[in-house]
Amino acid sequence: MTTEDDTEPKEYRQHRFAPPPGATDILLVRHGESAPAREDRPFELVDGQGDPELAPEGREQARRVAERLCNEPIDAVYVTSLRRTRETAQPLLDRLGIEATVEREFREVHLGDWESGIFRKHVSEGHPIAVQMGLQERWDVIPNAEKSEDFAARVRGAVEKIAAAHPDGRVVVFTHGGVIGQVLSLASRSRPFAFLGADNASISQIVVTGERWIVRRFNDTAHLGPLFSVEPDPLT
Repeated sequence: MTTEDDTEPKEYRQHRFAPPPGATDILLVRHGESAPAREDRPFELVDGQGDPELAPEGREQARRVAERLCNEPIDAVYVTSLRRTRETAQPLLDRLGIEATVEREFREVHLGDWESGIFRKHVSEGHPIAVQMGLQERWDVIPNAEKSEDFAARVRGAVEKIAAAHPDGRVVVFTHGGVIGQVLSLASRSRPFAFLGADNASISQIVVTGERWIVRRFNDTAHLGPLFSVEPDPLT
């Protein structure tokens, strides 16, 4: 015997996104604003890369990141070998009561002859090579800079390493503007520089499930407020 309920068509609701089983949720946080570059005071170098500390504004941004993320379920926090990422992560680490893991492969693209703060000067002044870099969407037009293909391979390897270590987990990676741009470019298969320009202390997000990288957000600055809505800075 057939009832009225038996003849009702089945409904298929829309649901919020949920990571597939075994996937890794990765939050990419760009470091806070770092100290300004000055020709008479070049940045110290770590493994050939400029290593400025956070500016006072960057420390406040780091505090706001911690407020935003401290109640999230987080399995691990990663930083790079450059101190501006460690200093940005520290307020969150203090709130969570955990230590960060250093992953060097998430460090910023190596800018060759334009390290120590020179990159900021040349970009700000519209140096012809800086213009060429933007038009060609390649870092290695800068003399002795890291080859763009090598940078992309390095970043891909770092993401795959983190994903393999944290299936069904959520991690926070404090990293750099060029790295975030490269991750989102790889995930979306877009132009190399399509996602450059992540703001200091912004949050971007991907979910890695096997060979598939799902973009969930880019340049989330809701925790910063209008105080930090200022003119854009040149990436690093």
